[in-house]
Amino acid sequence: MTDQEPHRGGAPVGYVSELGPIEAAAVIYLRLWCNSAETQARAVHDFEAMLGPEYGGGVAAALAQICEACVQHGRRPLMRHHVDCKCLGGDEACFANFIAAAADGEREDAFLFASNIVRPDIAMCLVNSAQSFGLGLRQMGLQPRATPQTSPKTLH
Repeated sequence: MTDQEPHRGGAPVGYVSELGPIEAAAVIYLRLWCNSAETQARAVHDFEAMLGPEYGGGVAAALAQICEACVQHGRRPLMRHHVDCKCLGGDEACFANFIAAAADGEREDAFLFASNIVRPDIAMCLVNSAQSFGLGLRQMGLQPRATPQTSPKTLH
């Protein structure tokens, strides 16, 4: 975690490896973006190398807008684990689902996830940025997991 003391939203709820490709990439790039200028530059380089300078720059700008809104309009500080941590925090899980829902065109679900992160009046504004970011991740070759033909009624 980023701090020594436990904070709401930072409690581990799973592992990054349990996420689909889009969700896992969203968490990893969130961590990179918020960690340092060096890791932020690494993220931008990844986007531009995989997507070209113009489109990759747009994907980086979308992530920057989301992260800035989380800082400026967050309901509380967005908790993250260390860049290399295998754990997935509660806030990171919400962020991952926000990006995935937006990338899938599920705008209402994306709004609901975003409302847990930022004030509701800001949340809808972020859906477009989240969609751009998520679609960029998908274009990088990060395909979502195949969904089963029938959705189970229970998980266990």
